[in-house]
This record gives sequence, C-alpha cells and structure tokens, in this order.
Amino acid sequence: MAKLQLIAATAMGLEALAARELRQLGYTDMMVENGKITFAAEEKDICRTNLWLRTADRILVKMAEFPARTFEELFQGVKAVPWHEWIPEDGEFPVEGRSQKSLLSSVPACQAVVKKAVVEKMKQHYRKEWFPETGPRYVIEVSLLNDLATITLDTTGPSLHKRGYRKLVTEAPLKETLAAAMVMLSRWTPDRPLYDPFCGSGTIPIEAALIGWNIAPGLRRSFPSERWHRVPESMWQLAREEAIDLAKDDVKLDIFGSDIDPEAIRVAEAAVKKAGLSGEIRLETLPVSRMKPRGDYGVIVTNPPYGERLGTPKEVEAVLRQFASRLQQLPTWSTFVLSPAKHLEHLLERKADKKRKLYNGRIECQLYQYFGPRGAFEREKFERAAR
Repeated sequence: MAKLQLIAATAMGLEALAARELRQLGYTDMMVENGKITFAAEEKDICRTNLWLRTADRILVKMAEFPARTFEELFQGVKAVPWHEWIPEDGEFPVEGRSQKSLLSSVPACQAVVKKAVVEKMKQHYRKEWFPETGPRYVIEVSLLNDLATITLDTTGPSLHKRGYRKLVTEAPLKETLAAAMVMLSRWTPDRPLYDPFCGSGTIPIEAALIGWNIAPGLRRSFPSERWHRVPESMWQLAREEAIDLAKDDVKLDIFGSDIDPEAIRVAEAAVKKAGLSGEIRLETLPVSRMKPRGDYGVIVTNPPYGERLGTPKEVEAVLRQFASRLQQLPTWSTFVLSPAKHLEHLLERKADKKRKLYNGRIECQLYQYFGPRGAFEREKFERAAR
C-alpha cells in the first residue's frame, strides 16, 4: 500500500522517548519536532502504533500541510484533500482546531471553514447535498502555527494515556504516558526490584509491570479507527495477535508500591487487578518514613506529592527529608524523582547525577536522577549465573 504520513503527538519533553519507541518498532523515516514525531507508515501501522506506543498521546494521519494566511487559502487547501478516500457517505466528521502565532487566530472560524471545505469535497464525490453523519467517527483537526496549516485525522480517540485499567483516580494522578517515560528513563530492567514509595493510584508500578512483561499498553482498549474501512478488522486482529505473542508474562517481577493514604492503596489495588497484574505488584499502606524496599541494586521511581496533594510547604519538606533519610540506607539503589521543587537536591542532601525537564500536565518538573552502582549489579548477576 502507499505510504502515509503519521504523526505521534506527545507531551513536551517526551518526543525523544516516543521516537526511540518508534525506532524499536521498526520505523526509521521520521522527523522529530516539538510535541510530535512525523513518520512514514502504512495503514497497518495505525494499529501497531496505537497498541504499542507508551509515551505518545495519539496517532494522527497527516492529510495536508500548506500556508494559510486567509480563510480562502484554508478553504482551498482543505478542499484539495481526497476526503472520500477516508470518510464514507455516512461518516461523522467533527472538526477540532487550535491556532498559535497565526493570522487566522479565531479557532471557531477556522473550524467552520474546514467543515465547509470537507462538505464541498464530499458533495463533489458522492453527488449528495446532505450527509447524515451517523456512521464511524473521523475527527478532523486543523492546527495553525506560524500561518502553516496542518490537517489531520485522529485515529486514537481518547488519549493513549487512557490504557483502560484505571477507573478511579486519586487527587492529581500521574498520567500513564509520563509514568511509563519515567520508568523507561530509569534504566530499570525486569531482573531488578522496582519500588514507588508515593505510589498513589499505582500508575508507576503498573506501567513498570507492563514494560517488564512487554505488554502492549493499548491492548485492553478500543480506537475509533477500528471502524474505518481503510483500516479493516483483519489489520487490527493481526496487530493484536502480534502483541499477545510478544508478551512475556512468564518473567518474574519484583515491583512494590506504598502510600500513606489507605484510600489511594485501595484505588491502586483495583487498577492493578483491572490490569491483570495482581500477582506481580505488591502494595502496602505505609508512610515514607517506614518505606521498605526489598533486595539490592533496585530502582526507586516516584512522584512525591506536592502542592494541594499534601498540604503546606513545611509538610512537603518534612516528607521529603524523611524520604532522604531512608535513601541513605539504600546505597546500592538508583533513585528517580519527578518534582517541581527547585530545592529538591537540597532536601535530599545530594546533587542529582542528571536532570531532565518534563511536564506533569502544565506543571514544569525535573526528573532528578540518582544512579546507583550499576557495574556492581552486573557483576553480581554474572556471579549468580556462574554458580
């Protein structure tokens, strides 16, 4: 089939990770920009990337890109797209939009122009004056940046962070995509313990288990493009069968989470059960002052509470100092902490080996990275294998 241009949309700061995931899936012809990776693909790759990408928000089909300084330019550019190749007579095609640093700054007006242009093109092909829009859903997005219009179709629907395992949430939950990114950046491997002492609704432990077992994160959810004639059911079936075959659920995992809030642990336990991971993740109600990592050469990946999630700045500092005290007793462990606190290194009494800017929603944070003695861990593994 002819090549398509697909776009993996991401949160700021996660572009490089999503690009790495795409390369691991076999895609090489790509361009990485702020908030997105554009890559060459085929229809079947709509299925594979929606099922497999852990750090992307959605997969879009790039339909057109052209300068648009006037509504007439926008109308003609959209009308030139062969919409009938994707949208059937009864297809539902709402239009969403956004505009930054562009002369066409009214998003509702741009949406109306795009809708009119698509309808006119559909009229020409189907020779009809009215479309019921009762069939499969095709969300069209017009994105204007510096007077350049990008027109896309959304294949994903609800964001890819909605894996399907979390029905209830705690206050200020961490998105699954960001949790997966933190685990991926931590250098954790399934043969090492992983612990989250501020686990909240359990997102980091669950994402780690999905990575450890190589479970495609989109396997338990549906997508609007499953009803598209361009992406037939057989493609989805093959992609899901591939994902099931590649799962490694016989790997023993040592993943543990704790939180001071018993309600958070209840929510986490429900999510773990929904994800099918009850036997692999241990959860316990514990204050951080009593956190109990088990084993050596493990990895702590965590997002400590802050702001309204805990209380006053003094309470936040007290908890982080307790956390620091416990870390001093774990000399072989690596620690990765996501926080907006500018003075986190001071509170933890240690300068981070590396920092990486990430966004938790709209909150700018740093992932403070403290690397443990990896070389010693590798030597221990070799000695165990030799015995």
